[in-house]
Amino acid sequence: MFNILTHIAYFAVVVLLANTVPQGYLGSLEGAEASIFIIGFLGAWRYSWATLNFSRALWFRRVSYPRRKARAIRAFHDDGRRSHSYFLVTSYMVEPETTVPVYRSVFEAGANARDGATIVASVVDGADERLIRSVYETMAMPMDDVKLVIDRIPANGKRDALARTLRLISSFAPSERDILVFVDGDTMVPLDIAEQSAPWFVDPKVGALTTDEGVVIEKKNLFRDWFILRFNQRQTMMCSMGLSKRVLTLTGRMSVFRASLATNPDFMDQVRDDFLDHWRLGRVKFLTGDDKSTWFWLLKNGYEMLYLPDVRSWSAETQPRPGFFDSSQVLMTRWFGNMMRTNGRALKLSPKITGYFTWWSILDQRVSMWTTLVGPLTVLLAALLHDPGVIPLYIAWVMTTRYLFCVIISLFRGTWFPVTHPPILYFSQVVGAAVKTYVFFRLDKQKWTRQGEGSRILMTAEQKIRAKESTAHHVLALVWLTLAIMFLTKV
Repeated sequence: MFNILTHIAYFAVVVLLANTVPQGYLGSLEGAEASIFIIGFLGAWRYSWATLNFSRALWFRRVSYPRRKARAIRAFHDDGRRSHSYFLVTSYMVEPETTVPVYRSVFEAGANARDGATIVASVVDGADERLIRSVYETMAMPMDDVKLVIDRIPANGKRDALARTLRLISSFAPSERDILVFVDGDTMVPLDIAEQSAPWFVDPKVGALTTDEGVVIEKKNLFRDWFILRFNQRQTMMCSMGLSKRVLTLTGRMSVFRASLATNPDFMDQVRDDFLDHWRLGRVKFLTGDDKSTWFWLLKNGYEMLYLPDVRSWSAETQPRPGFFDSSQVLMTRWFGNMMRTNGRALKLSPKITGYFTWWSILDQRVSMWTTLVGPLTVLLAALLHDPGVIPLYIAWVMTTRYLFCVIISLFRGTWFPVTHPPILYFSQVVGAAVKTYVFFRLDKQKWTRQGEGSRILMTAEQKIRAKESTAHHVLALVWLTLAIMFLTKV
């Protein structure tokens, strides 16, 4: 809830920090002009990129998407062919209080599907199977056109589970007009997901689509605020990418695929056994990031991947560690590791295949992790080598600019924000950039959050040397970045 007093106090702190700086203070700093120029140049670049994405998102949401949606619905009704809905739900170590509403939403969405639904639940535990069948049998609505299939599998990881269940679904011979909804066991699907998704697949160029996301976290704390802010940012960026018809990720929580493509043998092979051949780390088999594997397969094969901003799934999130910093670091390490393992090979594709804006956005993911660190490093060097008085001025600048960003994001989303969002935004930018640089040199390090499953590498002498090499490369890159800042800013 918006509390005006907290926002007034926020800006009171900004004014106090700014007033601690004496008049003409910047002019007294040696080399201040060069520092301001470099930081200003990078800031102008980053802010212009943000402005471009926001402008694209606004045009997509208000103009382009409504027109596209109207055309898709009209073509779907004119076409008249059946579009059966398949749901692939993966459940592993999900609490019953989450499993019950999730499957109720899936069963109700299946019952609402115009041309019937087949729901395949991929489970490991017999207790999950019994619970899911119980939910199915006690649904209040008729389930005559909804078929439930339970796929009991060994606990060999999510990738193996997806590949096994996709092979099962392929035995049903889905057509090119059928849709397949990938659902995580902690995500409640929109009840009209079939109605909202099927029309888009009339266009043969469309391979998949993803939707807006909401988060369900009962405890009100920084972790909850952080997730809400992330999803608000995601809505803006996805709308921008949606204008190009190629989003940068097909979230594993819930995405919809053309069923005939998702059951393609090559697609299933990539989901099960995706890997990266690295010049230093050798062959890195992907444990996490199945959503990046499906995205890359569609991208390299030239399919469009759409975004539906007016359709939302809801995911139940739990804090993986007791503290906010530890929890966010664990999640960002997994998310950004998946991103870094995939965007390098995506950059090797021709922009004619990916689309020029999409290709540039993928490149920006790699560049921005370094440029984001320039500001705080420059201020830190200036404080250490000249005068620590620069720190309150920088904090005031950060508080003001991040507040304005949060205003823009909230206006786009249509909801206001708590006063914690601006500092959380800065935290996500700087700590997120640092985590990206960390995983960039350690692409072989992978770990699930809930399952606690890691790469489980036995540290042989060769692997210990490789780990030390990763640290050396990372440290060297940060040293070169620091030296470049010192030289260019003359700080």
